[in-house]
Amino acid sequence: QVQLVESGGGLVQPGGSLRLSCAASGNIFNLIAMGWYRQAPGKRRELVATITSGSSTNYADSVKGRFTISRDNAKNTVFLQMDSLKPEDTALYVCNAENKLSDMTVYRYWGQGTQVTVSS
Repeated sequence: QVQLVESGGGLVQPGGSLRLSCAASGNIFNLIAMGWYRQAPGKRRELVATITSGSSTNYADSVKGRFTISRDNAKNTVFLQMDSLKPEDTALYVCNAENKLSDMTVYRYWGQGTQVTVSS
């Protein structure tokens, strides 16, 4: 079992910035990918950004150029730097990690989320 604990959410004004953190702990073998999803009321959970253990990144079109994902492999932590925030970014941001136990076994874990609210 892997536990993911997010932090860094809060209330910010449009155009502001936040930096989210997600620290993984527990039965970690190899976190081959970590990422952030977000979910707003009435909407489906959507991918925000992902990063592999090799630092390959992927972003949703809606956040490209504004958000930056990074990770510290030594600390099993992933970050999401969010700049130029918009009200549409308001959501519960949930951390995700893929833990590779063997060549054939990969488990996916989810954190509880941290709330981001963008409002004036």
